[in-house]
Amino acid sequence: MMSVTTMTGLPTAEREAPGESSVFFKTLSDPNRLRVFAQLMRGDSCNCELVAQLGIPANLLSHHLKVLSEAGLVRARRDAVDGRWIYYSVNRAAVAGWHTYLQSFLDPSRIEERPLCGPEGQCDTAATRSVALA
Repeated sequence: MMSVTTMTGLPTAEREAPGESSVFFKTLSDPNRLRVFAQLMRGDSCNCELVAQLGIPANLLSHHLKVLSEAGLVRARRDAVDGRWIYYSVNRAAVAGWHTYLQSFLDPSRIEERPLCGPEGQCDTAATRSVALA
């Protein structure tokens, strides 16, 4: 069983709550949400800039920004001079945490060679296995 996440809510490289990664992947699985997130990775932006850059209707953009925010990937802040303006940015701490986790999770050196449980696993010779795989 995998253990819980760190106190910051970000996954650690060695352990991570299964539900948390499914929320992460589900959040970024939508093509428009992925486009919004990719655009925000280029820097902070307001709603009107994102609508113009991505060609997404404002109401749909708001929905995607809400989902990204609820997943902890995007933050919003109001303009200090005119509070009607809202700026969106990527949550750098969350991105750093996911980068560390994914780099570790997708590390090819983690792939282990294990004996197969079926008939091939009963064979003792490497030659038999290589013939079966060819």
